Amino acid sequence: MRIEEFNYILPDELIAQSPLKERGDSRLLVVRPDNNKISDSYFKDFTGLLKKDDLVVFNDTKVIKARLFGKKLSGGKVELLIERIVNDQTATALIKTSKRIENNLTITIGNGSLIKVISRNNNIFEIQLLEGTFYDLLDKHGHVPLPPYIQRKDDDEDEIRYQTVFAKEAGAVAAPTAGLHFSEKDFSDIEKKGIAVAFITLHVGSGTFQPIKVEDINKHTMHQEVYNIDKYIIDKIATTKAAGGRIIAIGTTVLRALESAYEEDQIKTGYNETNIFIKPGFKFKVVDALFTNFHLPKSTLLMLVSAFAGRKFIKNVYQHAVDNKYRFFSYGDAMFIEQKDKNQAELNIT
Repeated sequence: MRIEEFNYILPDELIAQSPLKERGDSRLLVVRPDNNKISDSYFKDFTGLLKKDDLVVFNDTKVIKARLFGKKLSGGKVELLIERIVNDQTATALIKTSKRIENNLTITIGNGSLIKVISRNNNIFEIQLLEGTFYDLLDKHGHVPLPPYIQRKDDDEDEIRYQTVFAKEAGAVAAPTAGLHFSEKDFSDIEKKGIAVAFITLHVGSGTFQPIKVEDINKHTMHQEVYNIDKYIIDKIATTKAAGGRIIAIGTTVLRALESAYEEDQIKTGYNETNIFIKPGFKFKVVDALFTNFHLPKSTLLMLVSAFAGRKFIKNVYQHAVDNKYRFFSYGDAMFIEQKDKNQAELNIT
């Protein structure tokens, strides 16, 4: 498969630069791959699409203020995006500066916090904080790591809105954006309907924004992400499947974590790492329906939804969204892919 097969033309004005006034004000495109049906709706109607035996799974990762601005000792400007905090004084990061980055480079943050570059693995650097902890440093000097397609500086509103209301486990450098639509009232409405809810954790890494640099997507190497699934969720999934209910993933991060856990013969629980690359031809074992935002052209996430619903169908869905001026990406509108109730893997067509 060639990367160009996952391209589409998106007018810049459809890229959402800020959140809507209230969570849940967004539109919702409801799609059914089994009958090629596309329906325009609104997020406020989402709970009406849920069924009594469904299990709705959310990602409770919490976005850290992962972007830091500093200076070299020589005075040159440096921008860091923390990829992962390994321990109090060690992290991995992307680093942007005007000149080549050497080991032992020292970077000053704020009023004197010092970071030293220890080593490099491709474009990811291991860095060491010489005093204090990374969590304290980010709390004082970090910025919300808005995605590169949002063409403005982060502000106070982003600290609230680029975070889900159920965020709990700190560690993500990008929001699980499908969850941004949900308010406390939505959880109350889901509870009133007697529908089961569960939470997993997958810490979204900066690799989610990294472009694919090969023409043949089968040669692309996926980034690693940490996820955690408790044993009780595995039990809930089994109970839901036995009752004929659907496993509904709120976001591609949830889908990645669940399918990673079931990828091998023995189901993985607890903390694990995944570099799973879900592309057309993938056989889904767990997830029956997917709630997700719209994704970038030529991205691995667009390939994931193409695997879930069929490449040609998703191409038509995205064209419908463009034609009807849906808002795209992190602060944009959403889509709900409702598979047929059983054997959804049969839909991995084209």
